[in-house]
Amino acid sequence: MDADAAPSTPGKWKMEKPHHHYRHRLILLHRLQNLPKLAFWTFFAFALFLAVFLLWPSPRSHFSSGSVRRSLGVSAAPWGGPAWEKRVRSSASARRVSSGKSVLVTGAAGFVGMHVAAALKRRGDGVLGLDNFNAYYDPALKRARRALLDRAGVFVVEGDINDAALLRKLFDVVPFTHVVHLAAQAGVRHALADPGSYIHSNVAGLVAVLEAAKAADPQPAVVWASSSSVYGLNSKVPFSEADRTDRPASLYAATKKAGEEIAHVYNHIYGLSITGLRFFTVYGPWGRPDMAYFFFTRDILRGKPVSIFEGPDHATVARDFTYIDDIVRGCVAAVDHAGKSTGSGGKKHGSAPFRIYNLGNTSPVSVSDLVSILEQLLKVKAVKKLVKMPRNGDVQFTHANITLAQKELRYRPTTGLQSGLKKFVRWYLDYYSSSLSKHGSKGRTTN
Repeated sequence: MDADAAPSTPGKWKMEKPHHHYRHRLILLHRLQNLPKLAFWTFFAFALFLAVFLLWPSPRSHFSSGSVRRSLGVSAAPWGGPAWEKRVRSSASARRVSSGKSVLVTGAAGFVGMHVAAALKRRGDGVLGLDNFNAYYDPALKRARRALLDRAGVFVVEGDINDAALLRKLFDVVPFTHVVHLAAQAGVRHALADPGSYIHSNVAGLVAVLEAAKAADPQPAVVWASSSSVYGLNSKVPFSEADRTDRPASLYAATKKAGEEIAHVYNHIYGLSITGLRFFTVYGPWGRPDMAYFFFTRDILRGKPVSIFEGPDHATVARDFTYIDDIVRGCVAAVDHAGKSTGSGGKKHGSAPFRIYNLGNTSPVSVSDLVSILEQLLKVKAVKKLVKMPRNGDVQFTHANITLAQKELRYRPTTGLQSGLKKFVRWYLDYYSSSLSKHGSKGRTTN
């Protein structure tokens, strides 16, 4: 008999005690199933939060910190000492004493991280970088980026965001005004092969950074990279910040969504000013080799087939490609509009800003058009191979609504795909031809 069919009038029908408890369990289950989606994600984020602190340190854990570091080729670098501290302070010191900021940029040897760190340094802010130089893709490219930052006066500390002792030391040495947290395990498809690295970097790593920030006195404002991937299977376009984000299509997207919920917790409890930026398919010079525009360029030049995904019924697959300079301007604007954290020493003294913005180009381009533009720029005909889009976490399209960022950050993307790819191709040909000419046949390849 259905529990809800039980008569409400006493005496007409009497349930035995065990059935009474069963009825309450069914009612409880029914109520749980109707909880708002936000509550579900809060619970999900809290569960991940507990996993980080309760399960991660165990040496028997399958996804232990050490095993993940080894799988990605991360090596510990020495840090500390008077000379090291002096270099850290010098790099983080603002040239503009009265108005300059002191910014810690995590993932500084990464694609977006390098460009953001350089832009902040150019305008007079103090900038210190942090990166673990893992082997998710060619570490030589990351070290080449670091060399550029070094020449610009930005010191990049080699270390892991999960190293709590290192983070404490950095915050002891420098009273950072801002943290731009860009370190993450990127890539949708890699999660199928190494899921633990996403929890390690995108969940545990974010918590480690927020822990260091909330314990600092004064607390810095935090700007961090979420992702357009959080929109997942959402079919409403363009994607707006208020749209549902409870149906991720990949583990990467799930970790970024969990990160947004965790960030809200630190804002609510500890008064951290936190701004999340949902990037839409960033491309440009010094980019990531795992991105389609990058490996399409490599494969076209090598005469290898280029796989172009199609959706159901030959539907077009499209992306809102956003040029790196536009993304950098959005990141810098987010730093300038972050607002102050209100806590000190881990205690909140008032409400602090919590914001999320889309940073995209608002002009989706099909992957087939992307290939056509590359063919024109490279002056090489691509060997095209149409492939049904696999179930590996990719989504059919992305399209950003940037109204909020336009209004509050004055964000205005200005670079179209044709001109942006022209700059990328120029850099690509120069970078890899210079590398091969320097090192001969044993030099860096485009893998």
